Amino acid sequence: MPGERLTRQDRREIAAGLRDGQTYAAIARRLGRPTSTITREVMRNGGPADYHADRAHQAGKRVVRRRTTAKPAAPSPDGAGLAGRDPRTVENATAHITELFIQSGLQQMAARVLAALLTTDSGSLTSADLVRRLNVSPAAISKAVGLLEAMGIIHRRRDPRSRAERYVIGDDVWFQAITASTRIDTRIAAASARSAQALGPATPAGARLENLSRFLQHVTEDLVRSAEHWRQVYFPGPPADGRTASPRRPDEEGREAEPGEPDSGGPVVAGGQAAPPVGLGEATLDGRGPCDCR
Repeated sequence: MPGERLTRQDRREIAAGLRDGQTYAAIARRLGRPTSTITREVMRNGGPADYHADRAHQAGKRVVRRRTTAKPAAPSPDGAGLAGRDPRTVENATAHITELFIQSGLQQMAARVLAALLTTDSGSLTSADLVRRLNVSPAAISKAVGLLEAMGIIHRRRDPRSRAERYVIGDDVWFQAITASTRIDTRIAAASARSAQALGPATPAGARLENLSRFLQHVTEDLVRSAEHWRQVYFPGPPADGRTASPRRPDEEGREAEPGEPDSGGPVVAGGQAAPPVGLGEATLDGRGPCDCR
């Protein structure tokens, strides 16, 4: 069964599982298939929100006909090839990573582009490479790339051998992702502090927003220091895009936090009374004590 092609009934079971909100793993267990098979099937045919069994079955039959008549393609010399690996192995790894990115909240096509770059030895692909590899339109690639660029996860680089631009992902991609996330959190912290002042720190809503602001401030500052420390350990070169992280706290307009915005003070409770500070820096995740990541 695992090695056989999906039948029309299999695809109807997949569609029913998606409508019921089941995970790919749960659908795979019911059909006796690898999770990666279900993930690839859904991603190739519109994603979980637009998967239709009969349409997917017809598309699958067309793919089988093309495979029986097409000649084997030569490996791509520009780094988009698979370096001699079994294409199914690469496809399975890419599909699994894509599924996890989507579960984490990343938009579907951006998740596919990011996973494709991560599983490519060169760490860079052109738009044409991505179109061929993901079998989607250039417009879909452009939109996904724009999102990943805005997040600071990938950047563009001119290919010296051609006029094409390459989309590049560095070894420190997760450092870039973490610092991009902290930039958003610092803005939320700043906005929460201003809202707390506007509503009144002595009110329950104001106290809640103030505590949120200070919590996010402490967590993001700790996270930035830790990310910088471990980037130097594992990726001692400069960041992929040449930027460095900073624990400074900009607001929505990009300026540094003003007085009354998040500071190093402790949480407050309703009525404006000071509460004991939360010991966010007192223990590491493994419980072994303070982490001096500076």
